[in-house]
Amino acid sequence: MQLVDITPGPPSPRVFGKPSPVMWLAVVILWLLVYVPGLLRLPLLDDADATHAEAAREMAATGDYVTLHVNGIRYLEKAPLPYWLAGLSHRAFGVSEFATRLPTALAVLLSLILASTWANRAFGRAAGVYAGLLVTTCVGFYLFTRIFIPEALLSLLIAASLYFFLTALEAGREGTWRWYASYASAALAVLAKGLIGVVFVGLSVVGYLLLTGEWRRWKEFRLASGLGLFLVIAAPWHILAGIQNRGFFWFYFVNEHFLRFLGKRYPMDYNKLPAPIYWTSQLVWLFPWSLYLPLVLRNARRDLWPSPGRPSLGFAGRTRLLCWIWAGVVLVFFAFSTNQEYYTFPAYLPMLILLAGALSAEEAERPRSRWLLVSNSIYAAIGLLAGGVLIAGLWASRHRPFVIDIGTVLAERNVGNYTLSMSHFFDITTDSFAALRLPAILASLALIAGSLIALWLRARGNNFASTWAMASATALFLVSAQLALVRFGPYLSSQQLAQVIARQAGPTDKVMIGGDQAYGSSLLFYLRRPIYLVNGRTTSMWFGSQFPDAPAIFLDDADLKRLWPAHDRLFLFVPPDQKAWAEAVIPQPRCIIAQSSGKVIYSNRP
Repeated sequence: MQLVDITPGPPSPRVFGKPSPVMWLAVVILWLLVYVPGLLRLPLLDDADATHAEAAREMAATGDYVTLHVNGIRYLEKAPLPYWLAGLSHRAFGVSEFATRLPTALAVLLSLILASTWANRAFGRAAGVYAGLLVTTCVGFYLFTRIFIPEALLSLLIAASLYFFLTALEAGREGTWRWYASYASAALAVLAKGLIGVVFVGLSVVGYLLLTGEWRRWKEFRLASGLGLFLVIAAPWHILAGIQNRGFFWFYFVNEHFLRFLGKRYPMDYNKLPAPIYWTSQLVWLFPWSLYLPLVLRNARRDLWPSPGRPSLGFAGRTRLLCWIWAGVVLVFFAFSTNQEYYTFPAYLPMLILLAGALSAEEAERPRSRWLLVSNSIYAAIGLLAGGVLIAGLWASRHRPFVIDIGTVLAERNVGNYTLSMSHFFDITTDSFAALRLPAILASLALIAGSLIALWLRARGNNFASTWAMASATALFLVSAQLALVRFGPYLSSQQLAQVIARQAGPTDKVMIGGDQAYGSSLLFYLRRPIYLVNGRTTSMWFGSQFPDAPAIFLDDADLKRLWPAHDRLFLFVPPDQKAWAEAVIPQPRCIIAQSSGKVIYSNRP
């Protein structure tokens, strides 16, 4: 294969000259409006959100930055970087929802800055502004940063590693520091979420080098020193964790990486999306900007198969090729693996960079493009349909009383056994709209008025204003989604029940959860005391419970019956689907001291 010339090609088209600093400021303002309220108002949610927050809290409290603990049990299935950052945030700002979520919000901010910088360098300043705008208002970026998971940080670090790799190739001999920055970012990606950090970077780089023939420049890659830097950053924690925790290497690498990929991880607590849903859902996570994917797809062959004889790919061509490979590696990998909806998060950034470049170029070269008009027409149709559904729900619930506890008017459909993160979406009922009037009104306004205004502007050839109208309407929709999520707080979190227990529980009283700890994991964060688990030696508690220093928090039905008449007061948290078990097992006398959204707190004394 002939080596492709790396000299920069002709500059990409600029849209509307040079965007003023006000446009960049407007992107940051949108980020503030969309992401900052979520740092303050939403309680930590049961399951992964509160479990991970508790791991960070216990890390900061104990000072053990090697072995994570949750409820005093070793929690060894996760890489440490997100918990280091959240733990340091707790120490700096105090233990709170704000401190827990701040690192994730900053990762999104850094992602939009990186996307803007990259697209600006590759496709022009207008594309740079658009890239930041697309990241800020992409549904998937927003949706999957409402919970404390490492995907935003992982995505940022993978993107940084690949950006430094590409710019190092372009800089040649002057790019030494960029090579080391690439290796360091890949190492941090491993510390963010395990081996997939280096797998995604490595496969993307190898694919790019093979397609372009630039592998022949391997002597420039600083392989020995770069690999040494990678190991210096990534290896120490793994070594120390292995020394301190017997069986860590099997559990972390074999069970949590390879067996999870094969769907044989123990215990089995993950679902896999059916292939049609998996692939089509990517259009939802990239919405509304996925509507412009035809602009990207029409040149896919050119981007993916660069001619070796072409005088120069240029940085724009390199970017397009690498982004395709990068997104493809992530999507194909998780198509074969067990997956959750948010696992493909690292594919969003390359697709948004491609979309920003294609959209800005189309607006500059064909101001009245049919491609743009058709995409906006589809957006308007979706907006009218979705907005109409919201208005219908509001109308149907117009005579329903406002309900403080929305959980009482939600259905328990148990779609996917609630192991998929979006399962609770299917629990919404007509009656629940009475509790969601304000967010539903704002969302319908954004969907209907915003989409129609954007279409009208596009039809008039005012493309810049149309794109910003779409972004602003989406930002308003995301703000309304945040308001709705706050209303769902009592249903998705046990914060209110924790407050009731905190007011009544003495130092020697016992707090218990019936079943898996994930059912009421926010109790741990808000009560900050050991919680006993009745039949809860499952999922994330299973492996850590086998260590000799594991606290004696695991009970069975017989233990519960024996302890119930004791002098100390007991508080038993029971999730909705465990009520029948509780009524059959808990001896009399028993009383209910609090309940919320179907969750009940039983006690052995009033």
